[in-house]
Amino acid sequence: MSKPTEETTGFALSPASLARIDELAARYPTKASALMPCLWVIMDEVGWVPPGGIDLLVAKLEVPHARVHEVLSFYTMFRDTPQAKHTLQVCRNISCHIMGAGPLIRHLEDRLGVKLGGRTADGLFQLEGVECLGACGMGPCLQLGKHLYENVTPAKADALLDGLRRGVAPRADTDREGVD
Repeated sequence: MSKPTEETTGFALSPASLARIDELAARYPTKASALMPCLWVIMDEVGWVPPGGIDLLVAKLEVPHARVHEVLSFYTMFRDTPQAKHTLQVCRNISCHIMGAGPLIRHLEDRLGVKLGGRTADGLFQLEGVECLGACGMGPCLQLGKHLYENVTPAKADALLDGLRRGVAPRADTDREGVD
C-alpha cells in the first residue's frame, strides 16, 4: 500500500503539525491509541478533518479507514465537514436542560438569526445542541472548540458573541487546551 502524500491527497499539514502527530504516535504503546489527539492536531490547523487527513492518519497510525470514521462520527467535537469559524455547542442534556439550556438556545437563535443546527450567513457562527459536555453541576454549558463555558446566561452568551466578533474569546471556565 502506498503512503498518501500531499500530491495524491491534495491535503497538507504544516511541518509542526506533522511533527506533533509523529510525537503523539510515539508516546503511546500502540500508534492507534494516538488517534484522538492526532485528530485534534488536524482540527486545530484545518478546522475539520478532510479525506486527506483521514488518509494521513491511516498511514501514520496504521489504523483502518473505518476506525478513523468511527471516531469522527461518534464524538461531536470532531468534524468531517467544513465548519463556521466558531461552532457553539450548547449542552441540552437533562442537567443543563433543567438549569436553563432551552431559554439559552432560544436566546442564541434569536441573537444569531439561525435555528439550532444552522450557520450564520457570514460563516462566523454555527449553533449546535449536543449531549452531555461533562459539567452537569455548572449548567447550562456551552463549548467552543476546546473551551467550556459554565453557568451560561443570555448576558454571558452575549459577551462571548461580542468578544468573538471582535476577535477576542473571553476566558473559558474550563480550558481543555493541551489535554492529550
